[in-house]
Amino acid sequence: MYKQNILSGSIALALVGAVTTAQAEPLITDYKEATSAYEDAYLSGSFNLNSGNQDQTSYNLDLQTDYEKVFSSPDRNTKIDFLGTGSIRKGGNSGDEKEDTYQALGSVTSDKYFHSGSKGAFWYGKGAIGLKKGQEDPFTKVTAGLGYGRVVNVTPMAKAIRVVQELREKGSLKSDPSNATYQTIAEIISKENEYRAKYGFEDYEQNWIGDIESALAASGTITAGDKLSAKGILKSYDVLTNERISTRKAGWLVRAGVGAVITDYDGEKGKPAVEVGAEYHHPISNQTQFSNEAIATATLDDDNDGYVFNNAMSLTHELTDRVDWENKWLLNHSSFDESNDITKNTVSSTFLYSISNQLDFSVEAKLTDTEDDIDNNGNDDLDKSLNMGIKYRLK
Repeated sequence: MYKQNILSGSIALALVGAVTTAQAEPLITDYKEATSAYEDAYLSGSFNLNSGNQDQTSYNLDLQTDYEKVFSSPDRNTKIDFLGTGSIRKGGNSGDEKEDTYQALGSVTSDKYFHSGSKGAFWYGKGAIGLKKGQEDPFTKVTAGLGYGRVVNVTPMAKAIRVVQELREKGSLKSDPSNATYQTIAEIISKENEYRAKYGFEDYEQNWIGDIESALAASGTITAGDKLSAKGILKSYDVLTNERISTRKAGWLVRAGVGAVITDYDGEKGKPAVEVGAEYHHPISNQTQFSNEAIATATLDDDNDGYVFNNAMSLTHELTDRVDWENKWLLNHSSFDESNDITKNTVSSTFLYSISNQLDFSVEAKLTDTEDDIDNNGNDDLDKSLNMGIKYRLK
């Protein structure tokens, strides 16, 4: 009986230890955001060239620039957004001429919370400007209104988890850090820009990673005592500087405001506008991110009232440390009194292979459907494409 009790106790302790180990790694949503900032800037492009069995050589060059910068503090979030696209193409039929087009839209949004640190009510101000080839004027709009909810950047926790995973695999840690230690490491990671400003571009990384090492040493989890091995330091550096970890967000918010379209593409000026928007971001797991952002803008223009609705949905999964799988559905619908309704759906699935922290090789399958109630204008059929290209991270 005594031996049986010992055996039962040992099994129970082993099970408790296994559960503790399994639960030691936090979810990225456990991150408690402090004052921080993040910046994403990408330049992507694809090029197709066809020759033979057609009247002339045809080509298609597509470029896209995507920029987002967010400053977060307990009482305010400020977001700078920019998206620009352009293309140059020439058909394979005799007489086809070169065609080029471009469009760009940028905005600045500032959310000011009534209670610091809350996920509740806020007021906001927003300014936007857009350019489009062939249009009479640029698009400019200002909006002010109220909102509720909060979206948190949890990327620092995703990076902290990856650093600890690699250190554990390399034998640099003798035990799993507590959630509080993960939080401390994530806060250090979130302050990369502060380290760069304080120590300079050439030297900040050794101080940055050194403070992560100090946080682990204070938790008593480092195998060698209070210092990581050279292998552990190099692996931490590799994860933070060379591994591609996509931006992760959690939370939701809704907003509604009124404003004015100061100038519009069609040359009209001073049109009153109403804006309604919503965001929802959910990390399904530490490797999978779901996001959806929707915005509708209605304008009043005497005999040509109308509205535009845009919805962007995405699901990203990290297959490996170097391969991401991105799936997107973009919906654009516009309706105005003096023109046909236009609905455009674009569905894409992209595999991204990380050549380095800044350079990805992409393979994208895309379907585009445009409904405009106009026959024989070149978009009657479903457009199908398979593109290979390069995505370069500017920031």
